[in-house]
Amino acid sequence: MQFAPLYPILYKILKPTFPDCLWSGAKNSRAIALTFDDGPHPQYTPELLQVLDQYRIKASFFWLGICVTRTPTVAREVYARGHWIGLHGYDHQSFPLLKPDALKQSLEKSQLAIAKACQLDAETLRDVRPPNGLFTPQTLSLLHQWGYRPVMWSVVPEDWVRPGVSVVVRRVLQQVENGSLIVLHDGYYGGQDIVQTTAQLIPELLARGYHFVTINELWQRSPTPRN
Repeated sequence: MQFAPLYPILYKILKPTFPDCLWSGAKNSRAIALTFDDGPHPQYTPELLQVLDQYRIKASFFWLGICVTRTPTVAREVYARGHWIGLHGYDHQSFPLLKPDALKQSLEKSQLAIAKACQLDAETLRDVRPPNGLFTPQTLSLLHQWGYRPVMWSVVPEDWVRPGVSVVVRRVLQQVENGSLIVLHDGYYGGQDIVQTTAQLIPELLARGYHFVTINELWQRSPTPRN
């Protein structure tokens, strides 16, 4: 069963309920963020980078620590090209199902894997997107307590179930608006179509007058930025 029609409704309910998360950017700006979850992947991510390079787009990647450990050279290449990096947990376990110690360990293990691969300071990796978008108030409280910034979404075309490139593109174009935070996937689920999807989406969005920013820039443009 596909839940794509529900995400726009959930967004409108959850955003005001949990305002300390980043759900989208400013409504008076044509800046939008293109984000990719579940990578890096040894094939799909390098191919995706070529598309982003073609249009000189800076995107944001929310990585699984286990995938970084498997493909450190791909991770290093993404970071070297100036894309923004966030955390998605170590192995895609749902955050609410983890005890606090296990959740913290998952995030710190991912930070260390990324820091080692990309030769950067682990403490700079503060943006976290929960796998499957699942969280509880306690989850958010813990993330804030530990100094992380929870990042959510406003446009979720459910590309991981592979409904078809044209379907994913249509869903994004129907929902996109000023400040949109778009979620796509370059991992083992959905990554097979990510190059075609992104290659079609970017020129369409540029033609509509949007420009792309990273998650960090979207935080700064948010009505309630978190440093």
